[in-house]
Amino acid sequence: MSAKADQAHKVLEGVADLVAQLSSDQRSDFIDLLGSMTAEEADPSRREFLESFPEGFGLVEDDS
Repeated sequence: MSAKADQAHKVLEGVADLVAQLSSDQRSDFIDLLGSMTAEEADPSRREFLESFPEGFGLVEDDS
């Protein structure tokens, strides 16, 4: 793994740890914020990331 990829991986692990500590109300507020950010995002790749963030970081249950 490259140094940049390793750093990115560590950052994402840190984000996942923080998200896991959110209370139910904080989690709901964060999901709402992500929805607002997604609606305003013009860049397709960033919008896709924002759309997948809640499920990818365990904020919501996988429907499948």
